[in-house]
Amino acid sequence: MAAPDFMIVGRIRKPHGIRGAVIIQPLTDAPDAVFAAGRRVLAGSVDGDLTPEDGELIISDVRSIEGGVLLAQLAEIQDRDTAALWRGRYLLLPLSEIESPGEGEAFVHELRGMRVELPSGEAIGEVREVYELPQGLGLDVSWRGDSVILPFRPEFVRELDRAGRRIVMELPEGLLD
Repeated sequence: MAAPDFMIVGRIRKPHGIRGAVIIQPLTDAPDAVFAAGRRVLAGSVDGDLTPEDGELIISDVRSIEGGVLLAQLAEIQDRDTAALWRGRYLLLPLSEIESPGEGEAFVHELRGMRVELPSGEAIGEVREVYELPQGLGLDVSWRGDSVILPFRPEFVRELDRAGRRIVMELPEGLLD
């Protein structure tokens, strides 16, 4: 699978106030590093795709507010009506501007296609999809001709090998029954 050139880092949820501020839902583990005054982000569609008419937005001011969201002023948006046009749009950064995952970590898009194994070496299957669930990420893995959602949580992941495209998981008893 080819790696994307850009990564979604946030989503504009809605306008805030009359001067064009927006509420941004960060979709990154490092919102303070990604969303800083002066940072240029790429505006994507509501599907997260970049199109020729989409352009750059410059973050003029940003601060965290209640609920894990950000209140941001974007230089290109000066009023509430314009801000409303951006509702639901994704914000992206080139992968070259994002810090690479550390040892035993991976970007979410890299999990698709990885082999999942038990510590014994027994193959469970391949990650077909990754879901964001209230409890954390869930991996949709092919298992004996069917599909099973595995909790992608630190207490179950024993090893994550990006280069080898492999995840070793110790799962709760009965999960695969």
